[in-house]
Amino acid sequence: MGDTQDWTAAPGAAERARSVLAAAWSCAVTADGAREEYVGAHTVTDDGAVRLAVPDDSALLTAAVCAPRQEPSAVLEFADVAPVPVRGRIRARLYLAGWFAADRGTLLFRPTRVVLRQPSGAVVIDLDEYAAARPDPLAEAEARLLTHLADAHPDAVERLTRLVRPENLHAATRVLPLAVDRHGLTLRIERTRAHGDVRLPFHTPADDVAQLTERMHALLAQAGAAACPHARGPVRGIGSQGGSGA
Repeated sequence: MGDTQDWTAAPGAAERARSVLAAAWSCAVTADGAREEYVGAHTVTDDGAVRLAVPDDSALLTAAVCAPRQEPSAVLEFADVAPVPVRGRIRARLYLAGWFAADRGTLLFRPTRVVLRQPSGAVVIDLDEYAAARPDPLAEAEARLLTHLADAHPDAVERLTRLVRPENLHAATRVLPLAVDRHGLTLRIERTRAHGDVRLPFHTPADDVAQLTERMHALLAQAGAAACPHARGPVRGIGSQGGSGA
């Protein structure tokens, strides 16, 4: 069953990519035919370069030191995983192709190509836009916020479904919070053999957690008003996915 799709404010691809980087805890590096996984080892510079702390005996560090120009090519992959256990938990994958250089005991990676792959498709991001973008202000707090909403306030999630068009809830088996950013909250609607997402837009963007709290209270108040059939407002569906794969 497909959910309707209407436009609503959402982060652009460059901002989305920087948000994935800001929130990711691990990354996979493919270089010189080998793939290595790193956990808690990367930081991001203001212009989007990735600094990677690797062991002294890392093959990647050896390649960076020994390679001509000390710049081996590599691909970095970051997975954007929904913090709440939903079907299709991988929300996006970010791929950075570029060059490593040894720098002050770490490896500094500068991308020459940035690709964001989401369920809606892959987008190649302009490098200048990527460098200038900033993460969503809620990106690093999102996991804590969504797990708290799902675990401590399932009644609030249920109340928010009053803002969802009835046809989008047809045959739903459960509804869970999938994502939140400064523009709105996204709910995952799961059915027996498929799932779809709906987005609940905020009346104005939230620039921090305090503002998010106010925006959520406004949504819940709107949901309370929507208990009256004539008060229900439209909610934008943002696509549906079949099956249960990530």
